[in-house]
Amino acid sequence: MTRLAFRPLRPSLMECMGEVLRGSWGAGCWCMFPRLAGEANEIGSAGRRAAMTRLARRRRAPGLLAFEGREPVGWVAIAPRREFRRIERSRATPRVDDVNVWVIPCITVRPDARGRGIAQALIRAAVTYAGKHGAPAVEAYPRAGSARTADDNAFFGTEPMFRRAGFRVVRKAGKAAGRLPRVTMRRAPR
Repeated sequence: MTRLAFRPLRPSLMECMGEVLRGSWGAGCWCMFPRLAGEANEIGSAGRRAAMTRLARRRRAPGLLAFEGREPVGWVAIAPRREFRRIERSRATPRVDDVNVWVIPCITVRPDARGRGIAQALIRAAVTYAGKHGAPAVEAYPRAGSARTADDNAFFGTEPMFRRAGFRVVRKAGKAAGRLPRVTMRRAPR
C-alpha cells in the first residue's frame, strides 16, 4: 500500500466521494441513510448528494476521504451521534451511557483497493479527526463476531476490523428481527 492522505470532505471533493462509492452499496446513498430517518428514501439519490454537499460546507466535515496519490480510495463518515437520526432512533444501537460520543456509521473502500488496510487506516484517521474536534470517545456498531461477510455487506464494519483499530466491545447486541447481530464498540481518541 502506498502512503495514504486523508482529506475532510468539502464540496469540491464530492466527485471523489462519488468515485469511491461507485459500484458499491453507497452509490445512491451518499452516506445520508444514517443521518436521515424515513425521508432518506423520499429525496432520492440527487437529494442525498445535495444534502451531503451542504454538510461538506460546514467547518467540521461529515467525514474523510482517503487518497493514494491523487486517487480517492476510501470514505469514512464521522460525526457526533446526535447527527445520525436513524442511529439515535434504532433499537439495534441504543445509547450505552450519557457520553457525547462521535460515531463511525459507515466505511467504504473502492472495490479495486480493498484488502490493503485502507479501512483500518480510515478508522484510525476518523478517531484522530474526532479527537481534534473534542470528541471524548468514538463508537461504532459493526457486525458481531468474526464470520466472513460479503464486502458490500460490511459497510458498517466488522468486529475484528474495529478491534484491530483499538476499539473494545462495550455492549453485546441482540439480534433485531431479520438482521445480523451487532455490537457496540468504543475507543477514546489519544
